[in-house]
Amino acid sequence: MSEQRSAFPRRDAEGRVLTLGDLLGISLAGWLIGMLALVLFDWAFAGLGAGSFGHTNGWLAVILPAWLFWDDFRAWEFGAARVVAALVAAALAVVAGLLLAGLAGGLAPLATGGLAAAGFTVVYAVLWFRGVHWLARRTG
Repeated sequence: MSEQRSAFPRRDAEGRVLTLGDLLGISLAGWLIGMLALVLFDWAFAGLGAGSFGHTNGWLAVILPAWLFWDDFRAWEFGAARVVAALVAAALAVVAGLLLAGLAGGLAPLATGGLAAAGFTVVYAVLWFRGVHWLARRTG
């Protein structure tokens, strides 16, 4: 199995992310970029009088990590392993995100949703990576 070393995250010949650290690192970087973009847009719109700052939905910060997860999902060959791993990881990641949002309920929607998106990103990355590798070994 050859791997591509010139890009981050590192991927194997089929395009799958090689390590959990790479998946977590790039997905959290995507979350951070999403949060920074949301803060910038929210600040700009609040400055123009189109609302008050902090009322943008922070869950939108999950867009870039979700794109990465979708790309990794597509890199795995079709089969039950990738579907089951993705569904279980998504369900548990949404629950984790909602729990974090509930715990931070007194904050502005930008902060609450941002924390929820971060929780979703971490839980999905860990469960997806571990789950798809474990299931792929079991199912062949």
